[in-house]
Amino acid sequence: MKTKITELFGIEHPIIQGGMHYVGLAELAAAVSNAGGLGIITGLTQKTPADLANEIARCKDMTDKPFGVNLTFLPSFAAPPYPEYIEAIVKGGVKIVETAGRSPEAYMPALKDAGIKVIHKCTSVRHSLKAQRIGCDAVSVDGFECGGHPGEDDIPNMILLPRAAEELEVPFVASGGMGNAQQLVAALALGADGINMGTRFMVTKEAPIHQNVKDAIIAASELDTRLIMRPLRNTERVLDNPAVEKVLEIEREKGANTKIEDIVALVGGVYPKVMQEGDMDAGAWSCGMVAGLIHDNPTCKELIDRIMGEAEEIIRGRLGNLMSA
Repeated sequence: MKTKITELFGIEHPIIQGGMHYVGLAELAAAVSNAGGLGIITGLTQKTPADLANEIARCKDMTDKPFGVNLTFLPSFAAPPYPEYIEAIVKGGVKIVETAGRSPEAYMPALKDAGIKVIHKCTSVRHSLKAQRIGCDAVSVDGFECGGHPGEDDIPNMILLPRAAEELEVPFVASGGMGNAQQLVAALALGADGINMGTRFMVTKEAPIHQNVKDAIIAASELDTRLIMRPLRNTERVLDNPAVEKVLEIEREKGANTKIEDIVALVGGVYPKVMQEGDMDAGAWSCGMVAGLIHDNPTCKELIDRIMGEAEEIIRGRLGNLMSA
């Protein structure tokens, strides 16, 4: 399947593995790229720019296919040294960067001067247009269904994607809630040139996370995520657990007066405990509503081949037959 996204990034299939904290390591990124998609290393999971340089080198040892690095610009207690991370990306020869969170405008000159293609993750049409305006090569349009930060507009992909198609000139992929062939075909029909999958790639053989996390996602339904940090206007979709319920209790009690200090013990620094140690109640961790559609733990190649094969069957079979009828 050829789309503007496969041509832009030099990949076989229009499937991107989005950046995920303590999930997007070299093992997963290489496996996705080797399967014909676009694997992404999560830059800020690496504690220092030197660590990121080493992770890029590890990935290059495992694949000769294109892969990218995610840089997320989000509010934090201590701003990471972004110029040094970008230097590691440039020196590592990586030519694709996925940016997310706040606008990457300040760092675009350094990225573009190095010949890097930038895809920015956006949760609204207005932010997508800003990304296009500042020179991003593509946009990942992130609907309300997504795990992690869905923005504050609460617009699902059935509306957000065709709105993006109305406004954007650069190619875009559908992100948030994506996990199977039906959704790939739907995203293409709604104007996207591919899909970005996060939670779905967490439940693959190569995802370097604890089996407890994979089991929890498989066991979850589409009803088992919660939205936290809404009073802070930094909304995050997470899988429900006792820590999440405690966060929601605090937010109900304090309302608009909620401060990050009130919940930081339940949301900050928990990812190593969850993803590496398998402590499912350590705190809040991102998970999309697509958990309700995840029922197995395939290899990345098995997953991507299945999605592409079934997508072709839908397009040539069911949809073609409808036209014939």
